[in-house]
Amino acid sequence: MEIIPSPYPHLLTSSSKKLHGWWPGRRECTGERLLINPYNGCSVGCFFCYARSFPGNFQRWHKQGVVTVSRDFPSQVARQLDMLRVASCGYLSPVSDPFQKIEERYGYSGKIVEVFVERNIPINVTTKCVIPEKVIKYLSLQPHSFAQVSILTLKENLRKILSPSGAPTRELLGNFARLRKSGVFSVARIDPVIPYINDNLKGIEELVDRVVEMGANHIVASVLDIPVRIKHYVWEKIKVNFGGEILLKLMALYKERIGPYLHADISYRREIFSALREIVSSRGVTFALCMEFAWVGERLRGLNREFMTSSNCDGMDVPVYVRRNFKFSPAYSCKGNCLNCEKALCGVEELAMGKPGSRKDWRFSDYCRWSKMLGQGLNI
Repeated sequence: MEIIPSPYPHLLTSSSKKLHGWWPGRRECTGERLLINPYNGCSVGCFFCYARSFPGNFQRWHKQGVVTVSRDFPSQVARQLDMLRVASCGYLSPVSDPFQKIEERYGYSGKIVEVFVERNIPINVTTKCVIPEKVIKYLSLQPHSFAQVSILTLKENLRKILSPSGAPTRELLGNFARLRKSGVFSVARIDPVIPYINDNLKGIEELVDRVVEMGANHIVASVLDIPVRIKHYVWEKIKVNFGGEILLKLMALYKERIGPYLHADISYRREIFSALREIVSSRGVTFALCMEFAWVGERLRGLNREFMTSSNCDGMDVPVYVRRNFKFSPAYSCKGNCLNCEKALCGVEELAMGKPGSRKDWRFSDYCRWSKMLGQGLNI
């Protein structure tokens, strides 16, 4: 394999990777999703990114700054979708920014949005960059498609440290205005809140006011969790950029371990989430958390049940879709609240994940199996 010299160092590889649902393990995401990662690695450059702890191509990116690109991935996505008769909302992308610099060369993310919308399957884009106007136009054509913009601060000098190659603050705010103008539902992700760095409540209140003013419909938040595998890397970056005193305070706060991640003390997190919920609710928009858990005795409990003010953590109900002829349409009466669902109105009984002991992670093969059931008229 050869690294391709260009303004955006990358490796172009053949790939047989498939669309799939959420990963095995803890889950708070209420809606089922088809995860889409055309790029492995990200030039935005957030030092706290959890993907730096991932194996394989992500280690090449973490250590060398090289992004791996899956050859002809939009065509692969199209072929996979055409095999299905049941689909959930696309998530572009949960790991690497879809509109990072290399998108200018390959345009894969924009093409994938087209692939979904042409089949009338909803898709969500999540970014710290500028959303291309053509993408916004396509999102506006599909009623359950939406966009999430990660914005951590209004201070541009701080933004440059946290997301050095992301969009400037004014352009992140401009995303919300352009989405509102096109009638696209938008989510502001204050994600993560980093203790002692962007957690000042006055600053958070000003940030919420600004994103709501610009058009955000829903706010999602989390407090930074740190993969144990890269904790020394994160500590060093914090020391270099914010000083030893901040580092010592953070290290004292991050004593709680959940799986392979260090979390801030639960009392700190609850204080932040309570304040955020109050601020957001007073502005007339909804609020949810992303992947926040606490120990209750010997069991983990998702914190969304305490703090979420929306029916779905994305802020809008996005139903499961089924295919009729070429295009897809929403399953009858489905709200897309799969994680808490006990009666599968979509017809896919396994997606009623509110039932005790139910499985909560799905592969492409499961979607193919459900699609076969649909073709046979069974339970759907």
